[in-house]
Amino acid sequence: MTLKPVSVRPLTSLDGEPWSRLRQALWPDQPADAHLVEIEEMLGGQGAVGYGYGAFDPEGELVAFAEVSIRAYANGCTSTPVPFLEGIFVEERSRRTGVAGQLLAQIESDLRNRGFVELCSDAEMHNTSSHLAHRQWGFVETERVIYFRKPLGT
Repeated sequence: MTLKPVSVRPLTSLDGEPWSRLRQALWPDQPADAHLVEIEEMLGGQGAVGYGYGAFDPEGELVAFAEVSIRAYANGCTSTPVPFLEGIFVEERSRRTGVAGQLLAQIESDLRNRGFVELCSDAEMHNTSSHLAHRQWGFVETERVIYFRKPLGT
């Protein structure tokens, strides 16, 4: 792996459009305009407390992002409240170059400075590439859960 030179910083409202574009690539089932609304809510402190971080290439283009929320509780965690990695995405051309690791290093540093002792995350059962990535980033699997739903007819 060749480390890609990027700069990492918290995202701001000035990053809304490129951030929204990368969110759309990660979460395509959500309408594009809904991503912008969620970004505005996150930056405005509405709803769940959340933070966005971006990795920028030498030309200043956003090539990756990660979002962290502060949850009251997360399965497998030992502290509360707990920071939770809600999503992380690296553009195809920047993958396998250490960009995600650089994003996480900055996030972890900021969280430690705020007094947090752990960072939690999740991945869908079938997403084995995400499982591998999490292990490479230093995450340890804590449990597996399958959720069920039963409609309550009238």
